[in-house]
This record gives sequence, C-alpha cells and structure tokens, in this order.
Amino acid sequence: MRTAALTAGLREDAFAAMRASTEAGRELDVLVIGGGVTGAGVALDAVTRGLSTAVVEAQDWAGGTSSRSSKLVHGGLRYLQMLDFHLVREALTERDLLLSRIAPHVVKPVSFLYPLEHRVWERAYVGAGVALYDTLASFSGHKRPMPLHRHLTRKGMERRFPDLRHDAAIGAIQYWDASVDDARLVATLIRTAVSYGAYAASRTQVVALQTTSGGAVTGAELVDLETGEHLEVRARQVINATGVWTERTESLAGSEGGLRVLASKGVHIVVPRARIEGATGLILQTEKSVLFIIPWSRYWVIGTTDTPWTLELQHPVATSADIEYILEHANAVLSRPLTREDIIGSWAGLRPLLQPGTKAGTSSAKVSREHTVASPAPGLTVIAGGKLTTYRIMAKDAVDFALGSRATILPSITDHIQLVGAEGLQVLQRQSRSIGQRYGWDRGRIDHLLHRYGGLLGELLEIIDANPSLGEALEHAPAYIGAEMVYAASHEGVLHLDDVLMHRTRLNYEQVDKGVGALDEIADLVAPVLGWDAARRQTEIDAYRERAEAEDAAALEPDDASAETVRLRAADLAPLVDQSLPPRH
Repeated sequence: MRTAALTAGLREDAFAAMRASTEAGRELDVLVIGGGVTGAGVALDAVTRGLSTAVVEAQDWAGGTSSRSSKLVHGGLRYLQMLDFHLVREALTERDLLLSRIAPHVVKPVSFLYPLEHRVWERAYVGAGVALYDTLASFSGHKRPMPLHRHLTRKGMERRFPDLRHDAAIGAIQYWDASVDDARLVATLIRTAVSYGAYAASRTQVVALQTTSGGAVTGAELVDLETGEHLEVRARQVINATGVWTERTESLAGSEGGLRVLASKGVHIVVPRARIEGATGLILQTEKSVLFIIPWSRYWVIGTTDTPWTLELQHPVATSADIEYILEHANAVLSRPLTREDIIGSWAGLRPLLQPGTKAGTSSAKVSREHTVASPAPGLTVIAGGKLTTYRIMAKDAVDFALGSRATILPSITDHIQLVGAEGLQVLQRQSRSIGQRYGWDRGRIDHLLHRYGGLLGELLEIIDANPSLGEALEHAPAYIGAEMVYAASHEGVLHLDDVLMHRTRLNYEQVDKGVGALDEIADLVAPVLGWDAARRQTEIDAYRERAEAEDAAALEPDDASAETVRLRAADLAPLVDQSLPPRH
C-alpha cells in the first residue's frame, strides 16, 4: 500500500468521484457523514471490505469531540462497578490492539495511581477490581503490552508521586492504561482509508439527504465550505456518524425515527510538567465524575467535568466555573496547590450521550451499553454513543448493520490492519540514535517525532534533506520543527492555519499564548505549500488571533451562556451553512 498524502488535489478527486456517482451505475456503496474518530473508523472499515466509500466532514478532521477528549485509551474501570464485564473486556481488547498492532506510534502506555484512604477494606475492594481489570485484558489472546497492577505502600506511593499530599492516602494501587493523541489518531485513520481507496473531503457539509418517494435515503447534497459549490452524491448506504450532531443530521432525511443524543461538556486544563512532581498519573473519584491527572509530554492534563450542554455545538468553551472546579478537586490531593496562573491551556469538548429508547419508526439493534446502531429510514444507518477506545468496534457494527446479510460475506478485517505510520516504526526506533546524530536532535525530539509520525518519519526527513533549515526548532514554538508545519500542509489535509494549531499540533493549549507568537513563522512555512498570497496569509493569522483572544476571554466568564457569547465574537473562515434554510441548487 502506498501511503496517500491528503492534498488539495486529492480533495478535488474526492469531489469528482462524488459528482460521478450521480451517473447511472456509478453510485458509491457507502457515504460516511462525520470525520471524527467514529466516521473515520467507518470509512476505513467500509473501504477495506471492498466497498466504494466516501467520507465528508463539515469542519476539519477531528474538529469536534475527537480532538477534545481526555486523550486516553482505556477499558473503563467504572463499568466493573456495574458488573458489565463484556464491555470492559471489549474495551481492553481494543486498547491492547491499538497499543500492539494498529497504532503503536500514537497510542502509548501510561500508568496511574488509584489512591487509597482506608487500610483494609478499600485495598481489598479496589485491588480485586483492578486485578479483574488485568485478568479481562489477559483474555484477548495476545501478549500483554503492559505490566500487571501493583500495590504500593504510602512510601512507595510518595516515591512515584512526591507531590501527592501526605495525608491524602495511606497507599495506592498502580495500574496501566494508555494515552493517545486523539486528533492525530483521526487524521491517521483518514489517511489510511484514503490510501486504500476511500474518498475524503473535509470542510464539506451535508445540507440535505436525498430520498425516494417512499422515504429511502439514496444520497446527499453537499456544499464545499471553501468555495460555496454545491454537489450531489448518490450512495447505496449513508452512514451518519456525527456525534452530538446526530439528530440534526437525521432530520435532513425528513424521517420521524432516529437516535436521541444529548451533549455533555467536559473540560480539561493543562499545566507545565515541572509544576507537579510525579512520575505517574492519578485517578480520583469526584461527586460528579472521575478526575484524571495525566502526564503528557512536557505538561500535565487535568480533567474532566461533566455538565449538560444545550447551546451551539461547534465551539464549546471552558468557563471560570469549570476551571475552578478542576482546580478545587486536584488541589484536594496535591501538596502544592495549583492556581489559575499555573494553567497554560484548556479545552472543552462535547460528549455524545445516547439517550434511552429510539423514536418511532426506527429499526435498531442495541449492540452495547455504550453505543447503538439504528436505521431511521431505508438506506440510512446511524451510529451514536460509544467512546474513542472502541471506535473500531463501533465502525464494524455500523457497517455490518448497513450491509445486512452481505456482512457475512464481506466481514470486517480492521483488527488486522495497521494504520499508516505503524509499519516500519520498530525499525526507526532502532535507528533513532543515528537519525538523531545526523540531524542534531536529542532523545526528546526523536521520541516526539516518532510518536507523531511513526514509520512515516521518513517522509519528514525527505523534506528536511531538501531544506535542512526545516530540521530546526521553531523560534516561538520550540517543541516543533519547521518540517512539521510544511508536512501538515503537504501531507495532512490542512486547509487553514487554525487546522495546524488546533489539530496537527497541540499549540492551541500547550503554550500560554495559544501559539500566537509563532503564527508568522508557521504561516510563512504553510503559505507556499497551500498557495496563499499575502492577503490570504494575513487573513488566516488574524482569524486565529481573534479565536485565541475570544477563547481566553470566554474562560473568564462565569457560565456557559456568557462564555458562548464571548467566544462567538470570533468568526469562522469557513462557517457552516445554516441548516434551517432551504439548500441552494
């Protein structure tokens, strides 16, 4: 397989294929709506079954929930309390597949401490649960990619996490899960799907679903948000994987049936790694949710909240109340309390919470406590709920449901398919010392690049060989080198400066200035690749700067309504079409 580069030309090829689908005998087998982790997984599942497949996303790839998660791949300890052993085993199997085979470059082991407050009963109770967690992971049939849990005394706990308050726990249990660069996982899924023949177009909104007189869905009307052009695409099956947008997308079919999804907001904050002394993560129970303190690269990620969200879906933001809630609960166990001045970034994401029951007229198959697949109209399949860890199972279930009896002769094979960048990873890891010496990189830089690109690092090295200055760190964002910005534009489907800072890198929340100080040098690197003139370059810089200012101001507001008002003062360069208006033809 030749790894595809997500270029402007490839995006145009996708539009050409979708236009051609309206001709007799050329309709697509599957059109996937939604470019988050579930939609990207569905596209890969469908195309690797031999189905002609297209996937469209109204924003950037991973522009919604899938870039704003807790960045964990985990089995879900809390489901053991519900005695849902099947769900935990399923998630643990997927976790280990990602770690060992599917995406070992973007998914990495991470350990956590579960602090204990009671000497006898809690250690026995929690220990038994974590032991069961490890046991269920061992049933996958594969070699364990991570160590077994261990019990720690107070001294052992303090050695691993010196900044845990002395009186916060009498000991702890250390166990292992995994962390993931969520936005890069989605981009990697899309590139893998395209490499196998799928068509993909971001910033492409579905504004109508085409139906027959009998109500069957036969395709969609799309608008290219970059140009305003409308086009039609015909498909035998349309799969709606739009998360918190599920009901809005369902409504385009004019059907009364469908799944009900509510949005819940989760907020995370970021503090420098040096601010908390610890060599492992923490998991804490709160009255509303679970709070994680997660080690990540040069910083800690702390979250999350869990509050209802009823406002606009595209730009949720953290409020002052959200941030204070996280600080309060983290400080309850930290010996050196955090303040707002310690925070270098934050993000807010919306979880798609599947509601009990489905609307009238829906054919559905409840496949898990976490997610459901349904068909509100012939030709339309809807997948909702779930979590990032089990995206592959969700995708399999959705395509199985859409195919019906054909699924038995075209079964899913994605449990055997490596994502681009996984192949060749081990070789480059063994060559890492010589690569570092050749380009003047230390161990940290090499680890950073292998985590982001895996076996595709060779493509980045070709860019540097052609222009050695691109192997140097950016002046105002030294965690990244210039070649990464060029590569984002040349290979990773970037259409806007916003895409680079939000999803191809993590500059929006891993620097106090949200990467604003590096805008000029980043724009200078991507503009020639994307064909921007001086005016377009400045427009992109101004738009991101306005966004950053609006997000910072929103985080000072006390509630969601006031924060949203402030955030929406910054306009989008490719705004969504108002779906309350009739589509243009």
